[in-house]
Amino acid sequence: MKQLMVIIMFMFSNAFAASGNISSDNRIDGMRPDAPELAAMGNYNIGVRSDVFYHQNQIDVLNINEEEDFPYYDRPLPVEIWYPAETMESGGEYKDVFLRDGKTKATLYGSAVRGAKPLKKDTKFPLIIISHGYPGNRYLMSHFGENLASKGYIVVSIDHTDSLYNDSAAFSSTLYNRPRDQKFVLMKMDELNQTSDHFLNGMVDSDNAGLIGYSMGGYGAVINAGGNITEMVAGSKDFSPKEILNTHTKSDEFDHHMSGLHFKAIMPIGPWGKERGIWDDAGLSNATVPMFVIGGSQDDTSGYENGIKAIYDKSVNADRYLLTFENAGHNAAAPIPAPKETGSVEYPDSERPLYGHYADAVWDTLRMNNIAQHYATAYFGKMLKKQNDMERHLMLFEDAKGLKLDHAPAQ
Repeated sequence: MKQLMVIIMFMFSNAFAASGNISSDNRIDGMRPDAPELAAMGNYNIGVRSDVFYHQNQIDVLNINEEEDFPYYDRPLPVEIWYPAETMESGGEYKDVFLRDGKTKATLYGSAVRGAKPLKKDTKFPLIIISHGYPGNRYLMSHFGENLASKGYIVVSIDHTDSLYNDSAAFSSTLYNRPRDQKFVLMKMDELNQTSDHFLNGMVDSDNAGLIGYSMGGYGAVINAGGNITEMVAGSKDFSPKEILNTHTKSDEFDHHMSGLHFKAIMPIGPWGKERGIWDDAGLSNATVPMFVIGGSQDDTSGYENGIKAIYDKSVNADRYLLTFENAGHNAAAPIPAPKETGSVEYPDSERPLYGHYADAVWDTLRMNNIAQHYATAYFGKMLKKQNDMERHLMLFEDAKGLKLDHAPAQ
């Protein structure tokens, strides 16, 4: 009888987690009653617009031939841009959003007004760039986009070509392009800020820029923080055709190829790479940009002890935090709640429904989103807006059950 009760409780717990992780209304701006203090939307009404940036004359990784010169192309990067807006309205749609299978589409709903007039002020707004995993898309972390824009940031989320649900290709392209895409979008936003006829002219404080990267986005973020990958990885034909990753082995060489501005703070979520030998201890010791690392203690994609936590432990020359969701997996904090369409679509190469790509077996996704929004507000508020009162929020809040927060200053 006791064994039967345990089984029933286990089944009930998993059923609750599954249903709690599916958004029946496909909203990206949900807020639980127990959300921590800084999770709530800010005081700005927000607008959103889509655009496509082109990184010109880039190596076409997918068409490299070892016997021929590098092929080049203009690399397309669709983006979603959220910004404080001069509007009294609230609410809008994100249509035709591809889900994980690369076929099913959904409409998402949020607080941003599409095409709203930007709010022009005497001061600029700090910039935050969002970078999804492999595969993913620019809507996967759209809860950060709306939430941070409502608090006075310009937020840009990237569609990384060759890493999308509907165009995922050879992994070597993601390894080479991910940190470059992130840095290019930073420089592109600086350029648009100085373009007289652009809707964001004069609004973007690109000197105070942050980066949120999930999984492979976290890999790129660690490189942009100064983390140098190993020469062994750079010499691997599988990872690095014609040794294209050599530029990622030295921070100064990467900067030479991607000269310009730098991120002032990064937030890697479930960053991939350390457990797979992408970095050694010496390479991570070159990371100097402050970081707030987030991960699940049961992450079986990036690894925790030898992956996420090791990045935190070995980035000794960066001031850093580590927020751990106890017993969460790779989906900790980053993905939006699974859209309702995922409940009936089979997950590729798996017997699980599609929602498994978004959901966690233990934690409610909305709860994790709200917690991550709280800490993103506190961290970027301190680092980019110089709000010293945010320091008190960079500790565990009341009722932070299942969370662990560590902090280590730079050596």
